[in-house]
Amino acid sequence: MRHGEVHNPEGVLYGRLDGYHLSDLGRQMAQAVADHLADHDVTHVVASSLLRAQETAAPVAAAHGVAVTTDDRVIESTNVFEGHRVGAMRPVDFLHPRHWKLVTNPFKPSWGEPYADVAGRMLAAIADARDAARGHEAVVVSHQLPIWTARNELLGNRLWHDPRKRECRLASLTTLTWVGDELESITYSEPAGALLAHSQGGAG
Repeated sequence: MRHGEVHNPEGVLYGRLDGYHLSDLGRQMAQAVADHLADHDVTHVVASSLLRAQETAAPVAAAHGVAVTTDDRVIESTNVFEGHRVGAMRPVDFLHPRHWKLVTNPFKPSWGEPYADVAGRMLAAIADARDAARGHEAVVVSHQLPIWTARNELLGNRLWHDPRKRECRLASLTTLTWVGDELESITYSEPAGALLAHSQGGAG
């Protein structure tokens, strides 16, 4: 699960910066997903340590009477532009000469954590969550890029990609289903879809 909308009126690329809470709409999104999962057999809930993930996981965990397990293997990826106000920036601003040394390799990417590293830590965390909830369901609350990267890795797709084409909107679910030890399917849904039209968007 990706976290809900964050209160970020200044349009900061918050990345791993802590202190960014869910907005009122984000809390509604988290509750909408909790309601959607209320009749599911959830026995294990995991989230990164960032506030937006913890606050998104809380109503899901409460609905099933379990605690939130913190696992920073599912945390947002690092990004050298973290802390910059990106809401008003155009894509061309990132190609300013002062940034050239940071954008030399979009396939790695050179401005942040390598995609292969993100995929490795995400799949390890997913495997542990699956083992903890074996025979039941686990919910892992993470962030857009790590979720999309893990999905690409599981599907055998290339890890580098166009961020604008990620299918991972706020409070969405990317569901992995195993039969025995075989991954049977990967599906995508937006239980808070009715609220997305009111969202200002957001990264992470």
